[in-house]
Amino acid sequence: MPQLVTFSRKDDPHGTPCFGRLDGDAITDLTDSFKGRFSSLSDAANAGALDTLFDASGPAALTRDDVTLHAPLKTPGKIICVGVNFPDRNAEYKDGQSAPPNPSLFIRFPATFVGHDDDLVRPPESEQLDYEGEIAIVIGTAGRRIAADDAWGHIAAVTLCNEGTIRDWVRHAKFNVTQGKNWESSGAMGPGLQRFSGPDMLADIELTTRVNGEIRQQDRTSRMIFDFPFIINYVSTFISLEAGDILVCGTPTGAGARFDPPKWLRPGDVIEVSADGLGVLRNGVRDE
Repeated sequence: MPQLVTFSRKDDPHGTPCFGRLDGDAITDLTDSFKGRFSSLSDAANAGALDTLFDASGPAALTRDDVTLHAPLKTPGKIICVGVNFPDRNAEYKDGQSAPPNPSLFIRFPATFVGHDDDLVRPPESEQLDYEGEIAIVIGTAGRRIAADDAWGHIAAVTLCNEGTIRDWVRHAKFNVTQGKNWESSGAMGPGLQRFSGPDMLADIELTTRVNGEIRQQDRTSRMIFDFPFIINYVSTFISLEAGDILVCGTPTGAGARFDPPKWLRPGDVIEVSADGLGVLRNGVRDE
């Protein structure tokens, strides 16, 4: 499936951000075609105009080897993440609840995400860099108090996410995970945005995370405690969802923190997040 991507050309010494469509190994650069209308893929997403880019034509003059991919959306209005959204993940917390009554939510900032084939960055302050494979949805049509029955119609695009976490910093405060979830370049999104084609695209697909080829996380979206329509309905109850907003929808059991001893990410590791029909998001690890 074609994906909309943000990239820079390797032959550009300035690393100027561009955007276009990735189809297989071929890239159509749409930056000049939409100059004056959209300065970035985020501009198009925030304008609710991703379909315009998906449908645009032009020569595929670049290949995947010619570019460096970045996180698809650099300036979303909001990135809201859902925690503890798979049954086995909930059981890890041993709090006696069979399922939480409402989703746990937290925010992330755009600078915390790198692109496909880039390295997650482990900071000197902690060795506890962890992985969390997830699916992220991009809002295409704004709304407030969106009914669950209408929620699918508000999704414009889908991408993969490695919601990387500095695990000990998550526990620095009693009710706050923000600092552990927002280390610069600790997570990834991509490779690009796939056009949302309808509920069957997401309702029951397998989500898998591999580290150095070993399966660490694997579950199906049909087992999510809070499904995609519920998440959209719940979040839009307290804040309007705008075009270009990103909702990151939860990770299965098997994060590194849950092993004994824990399996933290180290420089040289390769993490691959994949989902049926959505491709693979691959990243390495390096020290800051």
